[in-house]
Amino acid sequence: MQPDSRYRSRVVDRELARLLRGAGAVVIEGAKACGKTTTALQIAASAVRLDRDRNARLAGLADPTSLLTGDTPHLIDEWQLVPDVWNAVRAEVDDRGKPGQFVLTGSATPADDATRHSGAMRFVRVTIRPMSLFETGLGSGQVSLARLWGENEAGSSDEFSLPSIADAVCRGGWPSHLGLDTQTCQDLNTAYLRTVASADIVTVDGIRRDPRKVAALISAIGRNTATYVTNRRLQTDSVAFGAPIDPATIATYLDALIRLWVVAEQPAWGGHLRSAAPARRAPKRHLVDPSLAAAAMDAEPDDLLRDHEAFGQLFESLAFRDLATYAQANRLDICAFQDAHGKEIDQVVVKGDQWAGIEVKLAQIPTVLDAAAAGLLAIAGRMSTKPRFLAIVTADGRAHTRPDGVHVVPLASLRP
Repeated sequence: MQPDSRYRSRVVDRELARLLRGAGAVVIEGAKACGKTTTALQIAASAVRLDRDRNARLAGLADPTSLLTGDTPHLIDEWQLVPDVWNAVRAEVDDRGKPGQFVLTGSATPADDATRHSGAMRFVRVTIRPMSLFETGLGSGQVSLARLWGENEAGSSDEFSLPSIADAVCRGGWPSHLGLDTQTCQDLNTAYLRTVASADIVTVDGIRRDPRKVAALISAIGRNTATYVTNRRLQTDSVAFGAPIDPATIATYLDALIRLWVVAEQPAWGGHLRSAAPARRAPKRHLVDPSLAAAAMDAEPDDLLRDHEAFGQLFESLAFRDLATYAQANRLDICAFQDAHGKEIDQVVVKGDQWAGIEVKLAQIPTVLDAAAAGLLAIAGRMSTKPRFLAIVTADGRAHTRPDGVHVVPLASLRP
């Protein structure tokens, strides 16, 4: 197969190529429309598209080994439509004893199946998210997360504005949106949510759920994106969207949305606090792209520019989306931290015992930056391990390093 000359490079491309040099099969996971198949096709030598090829799907349900034939790496797209192909691929990888045999893509995690082998030492998993600002071309990429991790100073000549970021939040990082006007992108985002609520959520386990309740839950998550929202709060907020959901239903619906990759959880970081005060263990929750939260809130760019509280919340979710992509490329994790007294760090970059703290602020207002830097330095002073760096990520302004050593970096200037 020939790579598509129109393809816009993704951060995950290098990771995918590297992993195929060592693993027998690579599983690319992520939400629908985030670019899994297009990315996989750039490296695959052959492919079977189970969502498009009904005959192949029926043949695979009868005999999953029929889907394994093709030049390598052989792509099996939307593999979860024929769940037994997982074990067939595992066995084939064992028999061939070579790396780079298969690429599997999936936009839903099937229900746990005791007959499906875990795939340990045969499969490696890669998450792909909607495109970051750097990937879409909106960002300059003048500041590298890897260089910050190496404790280098930050600086860039590019300057970014709040209106451009408000527009990016509402458009989203969906590859199919490139080149479209913002209003069209917003219409497509609204349609995406409707499809998730009415059709996609059934594909997870075949259980039919009330589309009104699914839509209400998504809207409640959108309203609380980038927060430590509890199921009880989601239940309360779902009432405001016209479809109250009982606690047991909230849990099962939320699980289904996570398995569809529509909801992303930002895990809590335990930290290295010198004090005995416990750190929060519950994750923050986000919709996979802030454009979906904007669509759930029926918010347009001008609305966000008038409501900086809502804008700041969605911008933090945008920052998590992009930082998670850049961190993954550097074999780092993105977590969140909050102690028992409510002191928090929005984004914590973690690798083993090493860490870096990032606060997310909408604008480079001196008093806001001063308070954010003071908060970061205070928490860092209570840790037993020195941070690799401390930074404030903003929507506007230019990148620079403050006299106190805290970096100030517009999100659009970042790259892996």
